[in-house]
Amino acid sequence: MAYGTPKGPEEVEAYYTDIRGGRPPPADLLDELKSRYAAIGGRSPLLEITTAQARGIEERLGVRAYLGQKHAAPFIDDAVANMAADGVETAAGLVLAPHFSTMSVADYEGRARAAAERAGWKGSLTVIPSWHLEPGYISWLGERVVEARDSLARPCREAATIVFSAHSLPERILERGDPYPDQLSATAGAVAAQVGLQRWMVGWQSAGRTEQRWLGPDILEVMDSLSKAGAKGVVVCPCGFVADHLEVLYDLDIEAKAAADKLGLAFARTRSPNADPQFLDVVAAIVARPLNAA
Repeated sequence: MAYGTPKGPEEVEAYYTDIRGGRPPPADLLDELKSRYAAIGGRSPLLEITTAQARGIEERLGVRAYLGQKHAAPFIDDAVANMAADGVETAAGLVLAPHFSTMSVADYEGRARAAAERAGWKGSLTVIPSWHLEPGYISWLGERVVEARDSLARPCREAATIVFSAHSLPERILERGDPYPDQLSATAGAVAAQVGLQRWMVGWQSAGRTEQRWLGPDILEVMDSLSKAGAKGVVVCPCGFVADHLEVLYDLDIEAKAAADKLGLAFARTRSPNADPQFLDVVAAIVARPLNAA
């Protein structure tokens, strides 16, 4: 299961409306979102990448993988309906986000189970709650951090701060004891320990445009603070994401990079997992456990 993305400019309004619970976006916000997609070439590669990830699981495990998205076709309802039509009896649900939140993984699971009721599917579904400390994922991230850090010029490389980021969520999740921030910190700490990082921290990105407070500090605020403290370089590891999409290709590669340039900070980002074979080996192993236990 994945968040979804519009296939092109003509779908942006419908996509944004779905995100807003059926409320059409104001013209200024719609234009801004369209301009962001235009800045990364007109569309996000997320659907193709997510499809490749699903195919990678199929190839490694010899099972059928069904892709369901939250805000764009193929929707979660479509995936579950297809499972029901195909007579699937046992399924493992994997949300393509390593960290659990009631607003992410729990929401996806709820949508899948509601879809199963609507489709009359009586099969067994086990949803994987999180995999933020999966050893293979931590190792993969560690290699990417070293790779990105080494891409900086030597003076900046040696003094660079690594910022581990994930998509911000409304602060109200903390009132229910949501483990999302702690799991992000755990991932960051595990990678830092593996690589032996001396300068690292957690930051948040891509907060929604609402009046409520969102988890912080924002990545742009982090870089400003680092610059004021005399830092020379920053490496962003968006470990809360597993694919290139708008939040990576625009929010980091364009917006955060521009802010770093303005502050005089050398900037690098770790590359995304996408359909990297090593990463797909890790994800396939995660999926195999509940399937083998069924």
